[in-house]
Amino acid sequence: MGTEVQQCDTVALAPEALSGKDCIVDPERDWPTSLDREQQEARLRAKAKRRQRKSSSRDSGRESFSENVDVVLVRPGSPTIRVFDRKCRSGKGRGLPRKGGAGGKGVWGAPPEVYDLEDPSYEDEDAQEGETVYETVVLELDDEEFNKAVTPIIQEYFEHGDTSEVLALLEGLTLGRRKYEIPFLAVNLSLDGKASHRELTSCLLTDLVGKYLSSGDVAVAFDALLEELPELILDTPAAPQMLGQFIARAIADHVLPADYLEGYKGKVDCDHVRVTLNRAAVLLSMKRGVLRLDNVWGVGGGQRPVKELVKEMNLLLEEYLFSDDAKEAERCVRELEVPHFHHELVYEAVVKAVESMNRERPKRIMKLLKSFWESGLVTADQMIQGFTRVFSMTQDLHLDIPNCYPALESFVELCYLEGVISKQLHDHCPTEQVNNSC
Repeated sequence: MGTEVQQCDTVALAPEALSGKDCIVDPERDWPTSLDREQQEARLRAKAKRRQRKSSSRDSGRESFSENVDVVLVRPGSPTIRVFDRKCRSGKGRGLPRKGGAGGKGVWGAPPEVYDLEDPSYEDEDAQEGETVYETVVLELDDEEFNKAVTPIIQEYFEHGDTSEVLALLEGLTLGRRKYEIPFLAVNLSLDGKASHRELTSCLLTDLVGKYLSSGDVAVAFDALLEELPELILDTPAAPQMLGQFIARAIADHVLPADYLEGYKGKVDCDHVRVTLNRAAVLLSMKRGVLRLDNVWGVGGGQRPVKELVKEMNLLLEEYLFSDDAKEAERCVRELEVPHFHHELVYEAVVKAVESMNRERPKRIMKLLKSFWESGLVTADQMIQGFTRVFSMTQDLHLDIPNCYPALESFVELCYLEGVISKQLHDHCPTEQVNNSC
């Protein structure tokens, strides 16, 4: 029995398509009308499963097709097909080519812009701005890096005293606006050090101003020191007086402006700052008299002339013989800061004992040398060198001191009995009989 097949002009939708489930539509496929509905659905399901397997193998991370895919048959040209069309039809696009027509495969890109140099409206931006210059910018040191870099430089300077080396090292650092912290740190470190360190600090400020620092940098540094003066007193009780001497010396050396003290008149509330400024004002007022501010710290160590050191040692010995204060004599010797020159002190003390007509004076000098020996102020080699120098000068001393030999023998015997010198040094003491036989 022949059946007449009519072409389907309607759209067949599965019931699930109306419920909102995912559907796959192939509107371009011309399905044979001779197949029945069950065969068509079976083929579509098999095709959908094959597409699902291919999609999952290409991109495992993307959402794959569901196994329960419903197929919807849509007639070509039907309005329903617009639901499944990927093309945006919202009308929001401008309709312009991408990248201004310069994009796409196999194109040269956008054409270059052509300028007419003779056009009066043309402006050369490079000619107006000038040539581009590239410079290497190095960041300034922070607090930790500054202390780590500058503190060893100042401490080593206290040992060698070469300002040119300090200048060369500082020029290799990038300090920028932190240059004022160099005098601040140097003065702060010298307050805890010796008088020679403070003298070296004043010399360093004098040499750096004009070469690396300005007077304004030094003024800012002393302003900061005056602000922290209450804290500096906790470690250095004499900080107000020392800082006043630093200010007076800096003004005298033209490191600080001459009117630096004038800026603090009537503006000081702290008693310690007032003491510092008064100390500086007094020293500057005495400058025209007998005081010389270039020696406000004294001259310590090997920088002092030998004649001046000998004079200082004679003065402290005379002061000891007058006051009999061994502790004060030790303090004066330590302030000289010449441990390599203590043999001169021993030599001068022995000569005073020999030339003295007072029997008590040699005993007092022996006690002083014993105090130096027991405190470790004078070492064994310096003590031996001092006595040896006297032994070698006995013939010259005999010309001025007739009883030189007996007086020297008596003093050496006294020092040996008190443990100031060794027996070997005692045996090297020259006698008058040996001198006559020679």
